[in-house]
Amino acid sequence: MRSTFPLVVFLFLALPARADGPTDNLPDQVRRIPKLGIEIPADERAKLQEELDDLDKAIQELASGDDATARDLLPDVRIYQKAVGDALRYQEFFDPKELSVARELLAEGRQRAADLAEHRAPWTTATGLVARGYVSKLDGSVQPYGLVVPASYAALGTHRHRLDLWFHGRGETLSELNFIQGRRTQPGQFTPQDTIVLHPYGRYSNAFKFAGEVDVIEALESVRRRYRIDPDRISVRGFSMGGAACWHFAVHFADRWFAANPGAGFSETPEFLDFFQKETLQPTWYERKLWQLYDCPVWARNLFHCPTVAYSGEDDIQKQAADVMQAALAESGIDLVHVIGPKTGHGYHPDAQATVERIMDSLAEVGRDRLPSLVQMTTPTLKYNRMHWVVIDGLVEHWKPAHVEAMTVDTSAVDIRTENVTDLTLEMRPGYAPFDHDQRVELSIDDDPFDAPQPRSDRSWRVELHRRDGQWHLGPREGDGLRKRHGLQGPIDDALMDAFLFVRPTGKPAHEAVGAWADAELARAIEQWRRHFRGVARVKLDSQIDDDDIASSNLILWGDPAGNAVLGRIAGQLPIGWNAKQIVAGKRNFPADTHALIAIYPNPLNPRRYVVLNSGFTFREYAYLNNARQVPKLPDWAVVDLRTPPDTLWPGKIAAADFFDENWRLKPPHEE
Repeated sequence: MRSTFPLVVFLFLALPARADGPTDNLPDQVRRIPKLGIEIPADERAKLQEELDDLDKAIQELASGDDATARDLLPDVRIYQKAVGDALRYQEFFDPKELSVARELLAEGRQRAADLAEHRAPWTTATGLVARGYVSKLDGSVQPYGLVVPASYAALGTHRHRLDLWFHGRGETLSELNFIQGRRTQPGQFTPQDTIVLHPYGRYSNAFKFAGEVDVIEALESVRRRYRIDPDRISVRGFSMGGAACWHFAVHFADRWFAANPGAGFSETPEFLDFFQKETLQPTWYERKLWQLYDCPVWARNLFHCPTVAYSGEDDIQKQAADVMQAALAESGIDLVHVIGPKTGHGYHPDAQATVERIMDSLAEVGRDRLPSLVQMTTPTLKYNRMHWVVIDGLVEHWKPAHVEAMTVDTSAVDIRTENVTDLTLEMRPGYAPFDHDQRVELSIDDDPFDAPQPRSDRSWRVELHRRDGQWHLGPREGDGLRKRHGLQGPIDDALMDAFLFVRPTGKPAHEAVGAWADAELARAIEQWRRHFRGVARVKLDSQIDDDDIASSNLILWGDPAGNAVLGRIAGQLPIGWNAKQIVAGKRNFPADTHALIAIYPNPLNPRRYVVLNSGFTFREYAYLNNARQVPKLPDWAVVDLRTPPDTLWPGKIAAADFFDENWRLKPPHEE
């Protein structure tokens, strides 16, 4: 293997995770994740706090200065402040050795601050191991990422470099402090020649899902802004939990990568938990539907666009992930390349590693196909609705797989086949349309023929289509009211994958029990966001919400319409009624003194943003014990019976729950 670093075989660049076992299948005996750290001696704490205060002061001076470049680079300093500050504040030093690491990080942070004060930033042009940061759109927190920058990288050059995304494995003590230290000291499993390797943090240990998924996208955007990256030579790779993340990013964003290289991990929820965790599952009907969000076999056809080389140790129980995907790909006519490490457990065999690297190097030489003549796409949700020049804008029904096959024919025609699709956009960027630009394009969609517009003079091409009364029509859908669309399709957890704001009630609730439950769930959501997605949720009082908040954020409203002024303002515009006497969901009524409503809906005050009632992310503490469990637990709405207390699985007894239809209306009650 060609490398800019010595060959080192190690697994996933995280501190060892506690092994999963039968005790992690007991919802009433859930251990704390991350565990509470060690007690810091008072003198050590005082010294660290003094050094942290010095760094805080330097950061404040830079933030208030007039050097725009320094302010732009401040996240590269603030990652050290947050790493050490959070470890002190939340008792997340897990080993006495980490105290010396904290001092090293603070010293490095102070040096960077001093460099910025002198209008220098040497780490921005450094090669080797570099830790950097960005500010997340979700909550305004600074998040770290690591880079391996090859010696061939020249800050003032013109060459664009290949980039490999590497997803780390599960590490229950992988605090920001430990992550940054790893990024300062360990190059990683693969360091291909002339390649930048990006190690995203993923907001801790969530298999790079939800906020972890957003972290990857934001970190990649940061790197592409700061370094010269070849957009056609970006790959996704990972091992163990990172292998699961690789499967997820490969199937959901297949058109973005020149290749995917998943190792071990898991690729779906039910079979893995049965096989690996020996867990007896009893899911609700809506949980089964929601598994499709991250269960990769559903999306396997998308790998038509992403060359994939899987790796497993011959004796590794997590080989199951690739075996499942191999079967799913075979159904789509794709023969998965699966490299096996002989007589190897949960790790990379050196010979297999060399084989994988030869394949990846060859795929990098070819690069990503920017404009394939044939597009194959599968999705059960508009959350992931784009594949190359095909965009699905509407579904007949969410959580049933939708399929599109679109093909350009010669220089004058396009043929399309769809299933479970109502709205479609075909879009080719300037210079990419392969059609004769002086004549209209012959378009056939599900045997409905059209003379579509011709390419424009810049050789761009865009066509919108919608299906009505069983027939396809040219042009966008008009006058159809509120509809589910990309970025506004649910379920509840989706609201926390963009900028969000918790809205605390200041009024008196109609019923004390409901108010107490909502207050407790809000406190829990704040704590769990910090613990599992490594940020501080923004919280404002209902009386403080202004037009900027409504325009810029998904509003998470806590309490009932009597106690929360914002909820009271919009309650009459929601499809489920809630007053002092009852919650009314169609023909179903629930007493308001013993029940509460959880829901997601387009905000009536700004239909481009969500409003959510009484929920953070919907999986709870039990799911933290195995990353495959970290999937949505609730659909678009649920009524909670508060007479059953919240536990590690549910916020109370779920009296009713369902998805809204494609127009955000109530459906008839579901019958299993």
